[in-house]
Amino acid sequence: MTAAALLNDLKARKFKPVYLFHGEEPYYIDLFSDYIEEKLLTDAEKGFNQTVLYGRDTDMVTVLNASKRYPMMSEFQLVLIKEAQELKWGKDTDDKKAFDPLLAYLEKPLASTVLVFCYKHGKFDKRKKTYKAIEKNGVIFESATIYDSKVPAWVEDFVREKAYGINPRAAALIAEYLGNDLSKISNELEKLMLNVPKGNEITAEHVQNNIGISKEYNVFELQDALAKRDILKANQIINYFGSNPKANPIQMVLGALNTWFTKILKYHYVTDRSPQNLARELGVNPYFVKDYDLAAKSFNLSRTFDAISYLRDYDLKTKGVDSTGNTEDGDLLKELVFKLLH
Repeated sequence: MTAAALLNDLKARKFKPVYLFHGEEPYYIDLFSDYIEEKLLTDAEKGFNQTVLYGRDTDMVTVLNASKRYPMMSEFQLVLIKEAQELKWGKDTDDKKAFDPLLAYLEKPLASTVLVFCYKHGKFDKRKKTYKAIEKNGVIFESATIYDSKVPAWVEDFVREKAYGINPRAAALIAEYLGNDLSKISNELEKLMLNVPKGNEITAEHVQNNIGISKEYNVFELQDALAKRDILKANQIINYFGSNPKANPIQMVLGALNTWFTKILKYHYVTDRSPQNLARELGVNPYFVKDYDLAAKSFNLSRTFDAISYLRDYDLKTKGVDSTGNTEDGDLLKELVFKLLH
């Protein structure tokens, strides 16, 4: 089940007796559990019919005792287990005589109870009988870490659901500077949208003004300067990065450049260079294809291989390998840009 389909079911009050939300990415775990906690019961019903437990502070007996109760003056009762990864789940056994109370409940859960497990920072073991029982009688959603390349599209979908639009460059800026932490991204977008009239398009300028990204000195401007072989602008940006290392950590800059040059490398091997095909092959919005046309002219196949090699070398230097030990990050970036442009 997709996130959108699950959320639609919850909004339609198509509740299941058991939910397991698990995975490395906490965003969707929080999204679904918060929605159920807020919407399943009315405020009047919550007093008698809502139980919130924490895995570290409870045990399975308490969870099951709460789940087996019947609701009072309500269609449902909610038993919500937060930080369920801290709960002692017990071990599966092939001994047919052994009685597992959790498994027994999950195989025949009460229809009037909505039992929710929020299992964060890891995957639940799919080999367990409990997993299979929840899968059969309830809903399991794995909130997987999103790939960096998918973040701009996720940002576009997020703002679209809020009745906004967003410029592709703005979405890419957010992805580059906030990474793939969806909770952090959603919080920043919520704050940003307070400053943009509803229904309007969010631009790169909005992002720069509200998320603290320099208008002139950011990774995208550096890539543009490299593509145009603008030595002065590239060095101005690198000097700015060196003066503001916390806002522009070298690891982020190197990672962004590596992704950029890897796509330039792919560009050189693509035979069908129509904008639509290039966008698909490079995994970028068609808006950015013209930028890669320019970059590929400045960095032919040989120079692109050299650039990727330089990036690997300087990544090792930031980790103390083949380095004097006293070189500042800003100086390393200056050396790198000099080699890329000469």
